[in-house]
Amino acid sequence: MPPTAGGTLDAKHERLTRSRPLISERYLDIPSQRMYYLGFGVVCQAIKVLDLVWLAAPGIDRSSVCRKWLFVDLAYCVLLAGLRIPRLNYTKTTVLLQICLLWFLDGLLFGGISINTPAILGGTGNAFVLGFSKGPEIPTTTAESFNLLDIITPLGFGFLTSSKDAHLLGQHTVRMSPISTAQLNPKGGAFCLPSTSSTVLLPVVLNNTNLAGLRYSITPIGPTTNDPHNKIEFIDLSARELKAIEQAHFESLQLTRPSASPVQNSDDEYDEYDDDDTSSEGAHTPSSLQKTQTLIHLRLSKPGIVRLERVVDTSNVEARLTPSQVVLAPCPRVAFIDEGESASENIRCMGQEPDSKLMIDVFGVPPLSLRWIKAVNGQREQYLVEGIEGDYSDNRSMPQEMRIPLMVSLDQPGTYLYALEEISDGIGNVIRVGSDVHVAEHPPSSKTETTRSFVVLRKPAVTFEHCNSHTPTSLLIGSEAALTVRTVQADTFDAPWEVTVKYQPPTDVGSSNANASKLYKPWKKVLKTHDTNKELTLRAHAPGDYTITGIKGKWCSGDVLAPESCKVMEKPFPSAEIQWKRIHECSSDTGVSAALILRGTPPFQVYYRMQRDNEPTREFSKTFATSRGEVTLQPDRSGHYTFTFTSLSDSNYRKVELEGPSIDQLIHPLASADFSENHGGPRTKRKISTCSGDTVDIDVDLKGTGPWNVEMQIIGPSSSDTLPILGIESSRKQIRIPIPESVKRNGGTFEIDLISVEDAYKCKRSISVPGVIVSVKRVRPTVQFYGAESERHITVTEHERASLPLRLTGDGPWHIKYRRTDTPHKILTIVLNNPNDHIEVTEKGVYEIIGITDSQCPGSVIAHGSTYKVGWIARPSAQLSPSTNAIHESHNGSYILKPICEGSSDHVDLILTGRPPFQIQYNVAQNSDMGGTKLISQPTFNSIQPHTRFQLQTSSPGRMYYEVKQVGDAAYPLAKHKSMVIPRSERLLFEQQVSMRPSARFKNRNRMTYCLNDMFTSLDASSGDGVIMLDGTPPFILTLTIKDLAASQVDKKAVEILENVWKVDLPSYTFRSIGPHLVGIESVSDSSSCAQTDLDPLYSSVWVDVAETAAIIPFDRREDICVGEVSQFQLEGIPPWTIGYRVNGRSHIEEARVSPFSILQQQAGKFTVTSIAHQQKMCKAVVADLNFEVHDLPSAQVGRGKRIFQDIHEGDQAEIVFTLIGEPPFTFTYQRSEPSPKKGGKPGKVLETHTVSRVMTNEYSIFSALEGTWAVTSISDRYCRYPPVQPELAVEKQKQKQR
Repeated sequence: MPPTAGGTLDAKHERLTRSRPLISERYLDIPSQRMYYLGFGVVCQAIKVLDLVWLAAPGIDRSSVCRKWLFVDLAYCVLLAGLRIPRLNYTKTTVLLQICLLWFLDGLLFGGISINTPAILGGTGNAFVLGFSKGPEIPTTTAESFNLLDIITPLGFGFLTSSKDAHLLGQHTVRMSPISTAQLNPKGGAFCLPSTSSTVLLPVVLNNTNLAGLRYSITPIGPTTNDPHNKIEFIDLSARELKAIEQAHFESLQLTRPSASPVQNSDDEYDEYDDDDTSSEGAHTPSSLQKTQTLIHLRLSKPGIVRLERVVDTSNVEARLTPSQVVLAPCPRVAFIDEGESASENIRCMGQEPDSKLMIDVFGVPPLSLRWIKAVNGQREQYLVEGIEGDYSDNRSMPQEMRIPLMVSLDQPGTYLYALEEISDGIGNVIRVGSDVHVAEHPPSSKTETTRSFVVLRKPAVTFEHCNSHTPTSLLIGSEAALTVRTVQADTFDAPWEVTVKYQPPTDVGSSNANASKLYKPWKKVLKTHDTNKELTLRAHAPGDYTITGIKGKWCSGDVLAPESCKVMEKPFPSAEIQWKRIHECSSDTGVSAALILRGTPPFQVYYRMQRDNEPTREFSKTFATSRGEVTLQPDRSGHYTFTFTSLSDSNYRKVELEGPSIDQLIHPLASADFSENHGGPRTKRKISTCSGDTVDIDVDLKGTGPWNVEMQIIGPSSSDTLPILGIESSRKQIRIPIPESVKRNGGTFEIDLISVEDAYKCKRSISVPGVIVSVKRVRPTVQFYGAESERHITVTEHERASLPLRLTGDGPWHIKYRRTDTPHKILTIVLNNPNDHIEVTEKGVYEIIGITDSQCPGSVIAHGSTYKVGWIARPSAQLSPSTNAIHESHNGSYILKPICEGSSDHVDLILTGRPPFQIQYNVAQNSDMGGTKLISQPTFNSIQPHTRFQLQTSSPGRMYYEVKQVGDAAYPLAKHKSMVIPRSERLLFEQQVSMRPSARFKNRNRMTYCLNDMFTSLDASSGDGVIMLDGTPPFILTLTIKDLAASQVDKKAVEILENVWKVDLPSYTFRSIGPHLVGIESVSDSSSCAQTDLDPLYSSVWVDVAETAAIIPFDRREDICVGEVSQFQLEGIPPWTIGYRVNGRSHIEEARVSPFSILQQQAGKFTVTSIAHQQKMCKAVVADLNFEVHDLPSAQVGRGKRIFQDIHEGDQAEIVFTLIGEPPFTFTYQRSEPSPKKGGKPGKVLETHTVSRVMTNEYSIFSALEGTWAVTSISDRYCRYPPVQPELAVEKQKQKQR
């Protein structure tokens, strides 16, 4: 039938899907996939190269490294094919070729494959062989490479074998078969069926049993009846069915524990029973099993009593059964019974339900045990109930279902959690019905099959806060009082709360007023809190008693705590009693006073007004802390005053209006006088000063009614006068006071005091106020610079601080103004306290004083001492002496000195200006290899003379640069003036070219070797021997000496060389005699005309050895030798020697550095020495008639070279077959050892040893009924023996000779 269209589309879709890359381009684009994968391959090959270098160290196992890279290359190619990356997606054939190529390269790099290069090229050169040499100290005829089979053998799981000893292969192990046993449920565990559709696995432990099948029986639980469904059932299982059960069990474990990996016991040894082993054996073996034990499982899906009836192994022998049985019943279960509880029943109140209970449903084989926990507010308690069973008349082996009550006590508030934890039945099955319970994971009132939780709330309580019958709450007239009601001992989960409050008015309130009767009417209200707030506020508008009668929450009713009543009392307005009193002094009223009696709650604040004549009214207040007070009012100015009290405040009310009396009073205040504040503070004596005139002006402040008459007293040093001042009209008067005569002439101090004052009403009062002290000065202050005009100058270093001395007169402190004449507009001011003080300056120039003022009076500057001159010491400098032979470059200011040879002494002369001793700090630089210059050093040069000699540095060749950075002298030492360097544009610069002296030396001291009659030319262009290194400026003239020690003859050769490196090439010289020749460097010169440096005696000469033809002589003239023996030869000539030989027609070359020369024979066949050369393959000679016949070593195999494990029973015999390889007759030795307890392990102690001689056939057999492991220890044939007789001793002797 032709394919349908749908089938064609499906095929196209499948091909398209296969051509797409495995990783979608949405995650990684195609070029990036190629780049990452190829990069990964490059990294792998780089690691492979590192492993190859690492294998150069001795003692490294190449086979394990080769196996690793075989696996890596295989995985790399297979993974590349699976990724399906475009342009890297190859056919299966191409992938297979890639794998083969990579494996071939791995064999070349890490062993197993060798390439004989001369055989390929048809020459007789060196053989390039990859492998492991058994004798690293002795050359071998062929390299012993490990076989590729050695690498693959560990992966063959016993079907492929390999041995390092290829001549003695195989073992035959005979074992006595042990007794097979089987046991059901060895640990006596309990098992149950969770449900009718589930299954359970019962363990069976087998010991020394290769299982072929088993039988078990199931006996129903309960009384025996004639019911056909209630009879004993027998089930037979084969090895395949048991293997399927284990495979399913293994897959289920993998799903539940993906990280766990099965332990597979792979054995690479051959066993005659291996073909019948099951692959699942030991796949899930617990660590507690012994090595001979195996664990299997029986899958059951129905309850009953299970017994193991029979177990048969592969030999059709029944195993011994350990009597045991397993009772398999339904698993016990437990759960809370849901009785239709509402959500409100999960919220309970403390003490309301004393007999609450929970119902539990249990099921299982009695007697049952139940473990449960109770958690109250996070505190866990565990309980265990045992012996739970139903009607005793029932069969106790049958499962029963029962209901049991669980009493709940609500004796404390909080969160209650009841959780069923574990139930066990009478058989021993223990079922955990709940994991570890944490209260925080179960919210209040949660409910599952195994948990019940609910919240027990406290009973709320309510009371008044800050109010009771002893401390009533105050109520202001016309306002309201806030009464706080607080709930205590209440849970927020019970919010909101409803509080019932009733009001009872006071009994003394009359009912005549209709508004009062409405306000004071009794009432009862229910108040409700807001959300979870535990306080509520009751607004009281009337006095009386407020009482709480009850409280109820969302779930629970509560109690009323004391104080349950709150008394509210009304506060009256404050009031005052006021009595006025006039104040009369000096025949006039000077003010008023008021006595006050205050009623209310202190403190009190009294407000009053004061008005003078027609002026605006002013308001004042005064505070009193008690109920009595007095106010005294005495204005400073006279006039008609009106005083009125307006309002009163206490702690409860603000500005309650007063209807108290007012008073009008004509007041004349008392006169008073005091000195003005311009002359000082009010409580101390004032001080003023005057420098000129006969009088002094004093300001006086007057109070009262003018005009005033004032009396003042002038107290001098020797007299006192009273001065009356009459008719003063203004309140502030400036009075001119005459200076006493004694003070006026000579200066000094006097005092002015106020005695009395009289106002317009002729009321005279004495005055006691602090007086004024007047200081009179008649001498003005002066200032001048100290010293004569020729002395008023100073010279300091730049910016050094200079002190200019002054002489001052007058009373300090003094304020001095001065300036520098170079900047006349900049006036400087300084305050001095010492008459012999100084002015500190840091700039040079002429300084001039322009003004002075002392503490009292301005002064004058003495003209002839008003200036002072400050100068600076000149800085030191350095210049090149005019007699110096140098060329000045104008573009950089540098002086170019004449060139000089390296190591020659040279100098320049410098001229220094300043104050000796001098210090010169300079930079020394040289041209660098990278271009530019590099700083070499910054030395400091000291000189005591102004004309000094500066030594130049000529120790290293190159362009030298000198730059004078800083010059110091006695005035400017460098230690104090490090930062004051010479600007670059002003520095002294000079430079000089130092030419290198020519030198010559040999690059190394290696001895060179030539043959007789060779020309003295280079034999190897790549070698560094005979190379002369020349330093200087080409061209060079080199003179060599060649000393022939044997002929006592010396030849000289001069050569012109144009480069700095020259390899000895003297074709004009020929070696005419054998023996050592000494070639030395006598002299060298270059184009700089500088003398050569001293030659290095170690590298100024080399030795040349001239040799004749080499020869080789064997130690032993035997014609037949064995593989593994060492052939020794005596070498004549000068080392190293190069020996050429052939093995079975293939040519090889070996180098020897010492004599005698040894070679290890590792390949059977014809061995012939063909040639010998010495002096680095020179002076080659052909060797004739030096050959041997190499015979292969004999071999012996037990069991065809395999490891055979044979189990026999008592009375049987095993045949052990020995295979002999070589040239008969044979003689071999075999031994029987204790078998290894582990399959494939090493044999134990040797039990017996036998030697069999003159065996002419290649096969030999013996029969034995004993247990043990047979192996061959040695064999010999006509020519050779294996293992050889003391081969290590012969090699060791050869090594000692070589040393």
